[in-house]
Amino acid sequence: MSDAAAKGHALSFREAISRRTQVRILGRTADEWIRIFFGGSATVSIFILFLIMLLLVKEGIGFVPGNTFNLTIYRKAGLEYVDFLRDQIDRHNATARDLQAIRTRETTVLLARGSTLEEINAKLAPFDAYAGSYADAIGAHQALLSDFSDAVTDTKDAAHVAQEKREKKEQFERAGMKTEAAEIQVQEIDFRKTTDPLRAQFPHYKDLNATLTATLGGLLKEEPPLLLPEDKAAFAKFKARAYEDLSAIPATERKMEQWNPDRPVSWWTSLSEFLFGTRWITASFWHDWYGVLPLAIGSIAVSVVALVIAVPLSLGAAVYINQIATSREQALIKPCIEFVAAIPSVVLGFFGIAILGQTLRTLSTLTWLSWVPGFPMAERLNIFTAGCLLALMAVPTIFSLAEDALNNVPKAFVEASVALGATRLQTIIRIMVPAALSGIISAVLLGFGRVVGETMVVLLCVGGRTEIPDFLHHGLGAFFEPGHTMTGIIAQEMGEVVQGSLHLAQPALHGRHHH
Repeated sequence: MSDAAAKGHALSFREAISRRTQVRILGRTADEWIRIFFGGSATVSIFILFLIMLLLVKEGIGFVPGNTFNLTIYRKAGLEYVDFLRDQIDRHNATARDLQAIRTRETTVLLARGSTLEEINAKLAPFDAYAGSYADAIGAHQALLSDFSDAVTDTKDAAHVAQEKREKKEQFERAGMKTEAAEIQVQEIDFRKTTDPLRAQFPHYKDLNATLTATLGGLLKEEPPLLLPEDKAAFAKFKARAYEDLSAIPATERKMEQWNPDRPVSWWTSLSEFLFGTRWITASFWHDWYGVLPLAIGSIAVSVVALVIAVPLSLGAAVYINQIATSREQALIKPCIEFVAAIPSVVLGFFGIAILGQTLRTLSTLTWLSWVPGFPMAERLNIFTAGCLLALMAVPTIFSLAEDALNNVPKAFVEASVALGATRLQTIIRIMVPAALSGIISAVLLGFGRVVGETMVVLLCVGGRTEIPDFLHHGLGAFFEPGHTMTGIIAQEMGEVVQGSLHLAQPALHGRHHH
């Protein structure tokens, strides 16, 4: 075919396509219908996103005033005052758990070395007596806390009942049902009848602190015998933490002495308690707390562990498959990695519970791994276990996208590098990876989105403890402690939430904060 004929054929083909797209269907051309279809799809997507945001706002908008009321009752009824004492007891108990962790480590390591449990218990009897004396030293404070708690919880419950009646009466009045509204009698709560006797016990509380300081001061001057020399450093950390607890007592006394039950709770206090609060406690007889910080830190900690493991493995595999592997290796390795994405997350979660968690805990008891912070692991289900499983889930995503990014690097770059005498390794490090860096970063970010949004694995394997990991005292060993995540807490609690309650409102704010 001549050039002129070929050109004429191409023109006739384009004209035919043009005429086809100009055919009018129901008064519109094909191009217009295509525009309407895809434009309509985009509009529907935006509308659905708008409805989702509207629902989140609707559910979450009542959280701040509702939480403000709860915090006001918490303060007026005296729960805040009692929690000053409770926090002191909790700090003491947390420090006492450090002794228990040392005991657990001693037992685990000695059992692995062949000692019997009876022999270990006999040798550790002095240490157990020491730990028991330390734990029991706070007994008088616990008795005082029990007396305080009974009084303030009764007052809190009465205040909430009165508020429910008040709201119901206002509903009847707005509906014009004056007779029904008049039948509801709202009890006025005199909070001072509860808080004044509490504050009258302050001198007794100071006497208990003086006794506690003397008792613990004497204990901390002693050092019980330890069977493993490497546990002396852990005991030194315990003593330092115990001295910190003692030094915090004067600050607690000042808080109790200066406490004012009539100080108003602002809306900002309510919101900041949600965003920066360190407690997440629901369905509590005492007081519900919706502090998202432990969940946010838990989500970040699990994601960090997952990415630290997944990113090097994924990028290394992507570089190998793209630049080094033979065609036969590519045909074998690439499908195997991508197949991992097809494994259901609940199966991986069961694998973590049944096999991985116990395996990691057994490995942590090996003597030659005793230098690792947090070893031996006290719990088999923890942040590290969940992070390992999430890393497995993230590898296919990061690998596939990173390999695509490397594929998109022009071949001329590689050829030019080789022509200039660069080795294969130099070409990969200095040419291929920098040229594909934007795609690699996108792959890592999508992998992060994959792990931070995962629910089932973390729900099953992260341990379910809604506390901030103690990085201050345990360092990197805190990664081997149980935790919780944002997605896990929503999946765990949403099925039991009362419709219209404050607990139902917080997942809306929770989800907005997460995104």
